[in-house]
Amino acid sequence: MKEEAGATTARFISPVPGQTILSAFNTVIIGFGSTILLVVEAARVLDATPAQSASWAAALCFGMALTTLVLSSWYRIPVITAWSTPGVVLVATTASGTSFPNAIGAFLFAGLLMCLTAAFRPLTKLVQQIPAPIAAAMLAGILLRYCLNVPSALAANPLLVAPVVVIYFALRLRRPVLATPLAVAAGIGIAVAAGAMDPDCCRVGVTLLSWTTPEFELSSLIGLGMPLYLVTMASQNLPGFAVLKQAGYEPPIKAALWVTGLASIVLAPFGAHAVTMAALTAALCTGPDCHPDSRERWRVAQPYFVIYMLLGLFSGTVVELLASMPPPLIKAIAGLGLLVPLISAVPAMTKDERCLDAALIAFLVTASGVSVLSIGSAFWGLAAGVIFHLLKIGLAQTQNQR
Repeated sequence: MKEEAGATTARFISPVPGQTILSAFNTVIIGFGSTILLVVEAARVLDATPAQSASWAAALCFGMALTTLVLSSWYRIPVITAWSTPGVVLVATTASGTSFPNAIGAFLFAGLLMCLTAAFRPLTKLVQQIPAPIAAAMLAGILLRYCLNVPSALAANPLLVAPVVVIYFALRLRRPVLATPLAVAAGIGIAVAAGAMDPDCCRVGVTLLSWTTPEFELSSLIGLGMPLYLVTMASQNLPGFAVLKQAGYEPPIKAALWVTGLASIVLAPFGAHAVTMAALTAALCTGPDCHPDSRERWRVAQPYFVIYMLLGLFSGTVVELLASMPPPLIKAIAGLGLLVPLISAVPAMTKDERCLDAALIAFLVTASGVSVLSIGSAFWGLAAGVIFHLLKIGLAQTQNQR
């Protein structure tokens, strides 16, 4: 027994192969660089202070680093976690008028629902029973609202935005994985060259977590917290588990929901909206490019942990740098970065003809941005789609019985 424990310890502290480190680096650069601007924009929508914005990014980085290391090391498989990209888009598009403390309360509520899902298996099954096309339609509606910012940003400041748009689509033709991160870098370079950056930017220093006492308002819990939970489960957790299965691993569903749910609860007062399973970027760490031996790929969690901890420590500088860019440039780059998820969501919402009308209803209501009883359109879109689908099934069953 001692020999087995000693061998395990030796494997843990032995040098990590270069290709595994490179996989971790690529995953971080793509995951962080592609969506950090969304965090900046969501913080702006909630009128967060610079300290709160920096803390938000830092808390997410720390949460992803720790949860990935814990889950991967414990189960010896590459369990990669990320922040909820659809979730932060939801915040950026539907949380206008919500106070930052109320948003924190909604984030905490979503984390609590994640833990309840882990504790009560019927809840997991209930979420899984939401028709995939309707869930995809809600996501597509959320993403569309943000992608539509690109044309308006281009019209508002064509000299700054047009070069970034050209660079992004040129890279999409040749190096699609690098399109968004390099578009971010290009945007910063163009803004600096044009003298459009905030002259007071940027201070280099260690980022401190900033506590915000949560406030709980029913409309925020239902209109922001509930959709945040649902879109995170449907658009990141379930696909994340599927990525592991496709790579030949048995995903630790219950443990992953517990660990990410608890991390989300603990980090919510510091700004983190949701720590969840990675979906798209996880595929970079589950194949032979990460390590030829599938039993050793879990070690990608070690460099992943180190890189994200370093990013978290200096995330305040990164956030300040990005926030100092002109707003049209921020909106354009963030919108461009969401085109790929939108391209994936649209076919998913139309693949089942039986759900097509319900999915279309969910898409239109969500994309409309309508708010009823101070509850945002994502909740109403999902509710409208599911209710119509259930009514359609009930009517069909009644006609069959006749």
